[in-house]
Amino acid sequence: MRPCLVLRADSRGVDVLKITSQDKSDRDDHVRIPTRDWDPGTEHDSYLSLTEPIRISSDDFADRAGRCDADLWQKIRGLRHLPTS
Repeated sequence: MRPCLVLRADSRGVDVLKITSQDKSDRDDHVRIPTRDWDPGTEHDSYLSLTEPIRISSDDFADRAGRCDADLWQKIRGLRHLPTS
């Protein structure tokens, strides 16, 4: 299982963005996400891919790790190519 950020869920599935622990600080299609806030076992924050979301089945979720930082969520909602409602 890989971590992801849920953008939207409906009866057909869930739209998510991938989260990676690889340093993507030099790329403009990724933003740092404070994963240490909800996963204290990590040694550093991760990066959220701002590319096109992936649709997955809601059955693919193992559990919920935490909530998205409010400032990051506002930034994501401002990106026109991402469905957030």
